[in-house]
Amino acid sequence: MKTQTLGAAIASLRKEKGMTQLELAEQMGVTDKAVSKWERNLSCPDVASLPKLAQTLGVTVDELMYNRTAEKTEANALALLICKGVALAMGVAVVVLSVLKQIDLYSGFGMLGIGLVCLSLLQFLRKEKTESTAS
Repeated sequence: MKTQTLGAAIASLRKEKGMTQLELAEQMGVTDKAVSKWERNLSCPDVASLPKLAQTLGVTVDELMYNRTAEKTEANALALLICKGVALAMGVAVVVLSVLKQIDLYSGFGMLGIGLVCLSLLQFLRKEKTESTAS
């Protein structure tokens, strides 16, 4: 993981969102000069404004402060995609195999169980993501 300062993280995330310093400043209720100082590490955002800043930049406060955005976001997106894919594949496989009369009852329930576990994991990951964004 590449370590960067808070200012560099703010600048990087702002640019990823396609925002100017002025646009970020307007959303935060500060001047563009304040944002410029944050990004150059001449000052830091007020602690009370960190949740709003993180939300505006589309990350959690933890990700903003500890610079873990790219790795964590990619891993979460991949985990969500895998869970969706496995759940869908299990459901489709059970339907097709049962229509073709190529699956027994216990195997079908087992496959559907795997799909349900993936859907439960998907809900858990979404809930975790929502809670960490609200932090």
